[in-house]
Amino acid sequence: MKFQQVDRLADHVVLPGLASVVAQGCANTAETLAYIAVADERKLYLPAAYPFMDQYCLGELHMSEDAAAKRIQAARAARKFPAIFDAVEQGRLHVSGVGLLAPHLARENVTELIAAAAHKTSADIRLLLAERFPQSDAPTLVMAIEPAGASGPEGREHVCESGEQHALAHVDGRDERLAARPLAPVASHGRVTPLAPQRFKVEFTLDGDAHRDLVEAQALLGRAVSTGDVAEVFKRALREYVRHLQRRKCSATDRPRPCSQCRSSDPRHVPAAVARAVWERDGNQCTFVSDKGHRCEERSGLELDHVIPVARGGESTELNLQLRCAQSARGWSRVREGLHGREAQRGPAPGRRSESAKGRSRRRQGPRTGGGSGRARRGERRDPRPEDPRLSR
Repeated sequence: MKFQQVDRLADHVVLPGLASVVAQGCANTAETLAYIAVADERKLYLPAAYPFMDQYCLGELHMSEDAAAKRIQAARAARKFPAIFDAVEQGRLHVSGVGLLAPHLARENVTELIAAAAHKTSADIRLLLAERFPQSDAPTLVMAIEPAGASGPEGREHVCESGEQHALAHVDGRDERLAARPLAPVASHGRVTPLAPQRFKVEFTLDGDAHRDLVEAQALLGRAVSTGDVAEVFKRALREYVRHLQRRKCSATDRPRPCSQCRSSDPRHVPAAVARAVWERDGNQCTFVSDKGHRCEERSGLELDHVIPVARGGESTELNLQLRCAQSARGWSRVREGLHGREAQRGPAPGRRSESAKGRSRRRQGPRTGGGSGRARRGERRDPRPEDPRLSR
């Protein structure tokens, strides 16, 4: 089916059709893994002049490097534990999830792990594995990144010079050469990897200003933080910054004032006490619920939304306010009321004329005679105008 055919489908058919196609894709993925597993086991890529299975997938099947690596790893795991084929075919486990589970699978735990990872995202599976198979804490290390185009040992100078300082990750702020050296551009937004229950490894890149702030924070904390532990410094900084954001966004405070002192003549003004109550009641999560009962999981970019708009007499009270994300506030309300954008593009429903069409009709009929509008307002019947000869043509 081409895009043009799908684009002409009615709204209530699109999502069920998508679910059906995804189910077919899961069955096709499981069958693909079975073929890869057999071809890899029998080394059928050798007669095709490919030394390895991944090169065959790249050269003959035209897969990407990432897709080939994930499917080969999943196929080998499914070859050893055939229950994976059924889980993938039924849509309970995706290929990325199989790759995450593969190093930890054994005869005695394969059924339990597949059941625990069913319908979970990759991030959730990583948390599951961190709980089942905890790892030791990653060593804390602060080091300078090699500048772009730099080479040699001076381009890889570490912030901490001794092994003991590396272990404790104390940043030496006296290194003026580090502060003056330009850093390489940041290539990613960082990475958070679960290691064990409530233990995470965080990797990211700081610019020069943030590094100087880190050095100054360690110096100001002094002995309050043992040997300037970087993790503890960031933990304290994040705690204070979260409190600042909660005060600004959620009106959080340790000494709230009575709501009677926060009244305003502006109907759109939300008193701080009301805002705090709404944020606490809704649990810092969007409150939109679909027809199937699924609540939106968005927690970023939330705003206070009036259930009854202010233009229709709604008030800024706890009962009339709710948390909504930008997408639900702008778009999902239209979908809920059946005002999808496609219906607007199709034009007005049969038997109903748009305002622009009515205006064009009035212009073709010409101006009304004087006093006609007054008689119409008084309920008097006005003689119809003769038909315009231009319209009869």
